[in-house]
Amino acid sequence: MIEIVDLYKYYGERRAVGPLSFSIEAGEIVGLLGLNGAGKTTTLRILACDLLPSSGSVRVNGLDVVESPHEVRSLIGYLPDTPPLYGEMTVRAYLHFAARLRGLSKASADKRVPEVLEATGLAEVQDQLIASLSHGYKQRVGIAQAIVHGPKLLVLDEPISGLDPVQIVEMRELLRGLKGEHTILLSSHILGEISETCDRILVIREGQIAASGTEAELSSKLLKNQRVEVTVRGDEEKAKEAASAVSGVVSVEVIDATEEGAGVVTLQIESGGDAREAVCHALVTAGIGLLEVRRGERELETVFLELAGPETKGDGTEAAPRKRRAGKKGAKKARASAGEGDAGAKDAAAEKEDGSGT
Repeated sequence: MIEIVDLYKYYGERRAVGPLSFSIEAGEIVGLLGLNGAGKTTTLRILACDLLPSSGSVRVNGLDVVESPHEVRSLIGYLPDTPPLYGEMTVRAYLHFAARLRGLSKASADKRVPEVLEATGLAEVQDQLIASLSHGYKQRVGIAQAIVHGPKLLVLDEPISGLDPVQIVEMRELLRGLKGEHTILLSSHILGEISETCDRILVIREGQIAASGTEAELSSKLLKNQRVEVTVRGDEEKAKEAASAVSGVVSVEVIDATEEGAGVVTLQIESGGDAREAVCHALVTAGIGLLEVRRGERELETVFLELAGPETKGDGTEAAPRKRRAGKKGAKKARASAGEGDAGAKDAAAEKEDGSGT
């Protein structure tokens, strides 16, 4: 669905993205994880035909974003970091407006909008002014306008940013529900948001992919040992002895009791395997009550922060190489498409007004 090869984007002499290469298969939910300024927004804007690349190849469903921007836009639903909303319109009227901009006939829009309202949980607020909605509902409206024309690919820039805990859970459920009909690429700077929602993670650092894989694969690659915390009831020293005998367990430490009669045993387990089931079996066999088993997330988050953090060497810039600019035909098409009154142009205007660049 997406194939990016040796993508570069320069702003003057400053390299914002590159060299960047990755691919995404149809039906995946993939998270682009990186700190602010890592190049996430620039990459998504190029995918959405909102920004021309300096060089490299970017293809969506086999179509080049420079040579065929109008066709690519028809395949993409784009949500910039600031949703392109009109506060004075009702939710239903706005989605009709977005549908018509995307080329749907009035009859098709009349049929499609109720489906989208239902799919995004907006039916109950469809007659309210957008300005009166909470941030969570505004994000839903932003996603609704991105899917109203039935795109194959959703490109979502920080869709969970600024939501409260309840809204985050609801947004995750919404995104998972959309997976069956769409390929989804979303960005975030928070590991928890990505790992709970996505099938695969791409870690971006200074415009380049620093690591990629599932959360389990990245844990195995980045951590020598994985930490597992087991809350037990019973003799903690006996629990330590039983867990230590399990193959793959490197070390065991007993932490202070969390409640009366219960304590936490922390295990370091070799990466590349999963000894949790064997540990649980050993503890139960030893007569230890098992209350909870969970992975130590903080350790992985620390590694991700180190991996995704800014480099310290150099001045953060590099000279621009000779770039493969868009050909005259492609550039002409890109300029023509940028002038059309479709939702992609609305997205571009909204993001430029917000001042986001990377």
